[in-house]
Amino acid sequence: MNEKTKRVAGIYRVEFDRETDGRWIAEVPDLPGVLVYGETRDDAFAHVQALALRVIANRIKEGS
Repeated sequence: MNEKTKRVAGIYRVEFDRETDGRWIAEVPDLPGVLVYGETRDDAFAHVQALALRVIANRIKEGS
C-alpha cells in the first residue's frame, strides 16, 4: 500500500487524490458511489469510512 491508499474494514481499498483547491477526495472503487471530499486527508478518510460502512450495512440488510 502506498500513500495514496488505505483500507476500510481491512478489506476495501480507499484511493486518495487532492483537488487544486486543496480539498482531498477519498473513494472506494469497489463500492460504487462511495466518494467523499474532506478538508484534510484524515477528514476525507473518516467520511469515506463512515459512508462505506453504511453502504456495506445496507447491502447486508437487503441481502445483496
